[in-house]
Order: sequence, then C-alpha cells, then structure tokens
Amino acid sequence: MTTWTLLDDAHQALRTAIAGVGPDGWQLPTPCDQWTVTQVLQHAAGDQLGYAGTLGVGTGPAYNPFAPSGQLDEDPAAFTEQALTASAAAFATVEAGAQDVPKPLPLPPMSAEEVVAAAALDAAVHAWDIAVATGQPSPLTPEMSQALLPIAHATADPLRGFAYADALAGEAADDATAQLLRHLGRDPQWKP
Repeated sequence: MTTWTLLDDAHQALRTAIAGVGPDGWQLPTPCDQWTVTQVLQHAAGDQLGYAGTLGVGTGPAYNPFAPSGQLDEDPAAFTEQALTASAAAFATVEAGAQDVPKPLPLPPMSAEEVVAAAALDAAVHAWDIAVATGQPSPLTPEMSQALLPIAHATADPLRGFAYADALAGEAADDATAQLLRHLGRDPQWKP
C-alpha cells in the first residue's frame, strides 16, 4: 500500500461514513469529546482543505476546523466531496520522495510520504469517529491501521493538547486498530 493509495482509502472511508449517517444522526455525540457528528465532519473537511490550501490548491477552509460550529447549511456529502477533491488534487502535485513538504500543522519537516500519511490519518480516524457514533461498522481495516500507526506516532505527540487528546493505556489484546485509536486518545470500545 503506497501512501497515496492510503489517502485514497481514507478519503473513501470518510465518504462511506458520511453516506451512512441517517437524517437524525448529525447531532449525535462522537468519540471527539463534546463534538457532534456534524462538528467532526466540519473538522475533517476543514483539515483536508487545510492540506490542499497549504499545497496551493484553494485557500483552505473558510472557518476554523478546530472550532466547528455544528451548523451545516449544505448537503453533507457535497460538503465532504469538495474537501476531498481539493485534497486529492493537491496531493497529486506532490512528488514521491520530496522532502520538507508544506503542511498546515506545526510539525517538524516531513517528507511527501509523511504528509500524505498525515492527511490520510486525519480522514480515516474521523471516518471512524462518525461511523461508530452512528452505529456503522469501523472503516479502519487492519491493513489501514497498521499503515497509519507510524504517522500517528510521529504527529500525535507533538500536537497533544492542540489536535490530539492524551494517549490511552494499551491492553495486551489490542490489535493495530485499537493501538492506533488509543494512541490518538480514543477508546476503541467507545459507545454513544
């Protein structure tokens, strides 16, 4: 799995999670403390727009993705697709092997593969947040989770308290998905 394929898979996971939200699901609580499904969607889309804008496609989100309003005046699928299309277009311009690729987060210099993986991590984990909040199956496959673990370790610790909650203690039976979620401050067994 290349990091660009990983990003495609993560984007598809987010699309699928959004498509699975019923009409009454948008205000449900999520594993993101105090955020509803709509707020997680706004955050996830805003992050993808942030990556796109940083890479020269569009101007980034017109709102602060770290303070989502929870009010969405357009179709959620169309809102999501605009962000994912911009992100994919931006990453299509990034050469594999490039170093010190621009990113919207305050992190040390990162390679193209690392920045693409960071965008994939964001989309995939927020797809999980939305899916579990609305009773859908987890979109995180074992292969995807294993591929995302290295970038989770590289990005979460420097951004604790800003973009990520504290890591949760692991358990002996944790698989790659549980390890990933716990490292990002999420309980893999979270229920609404």
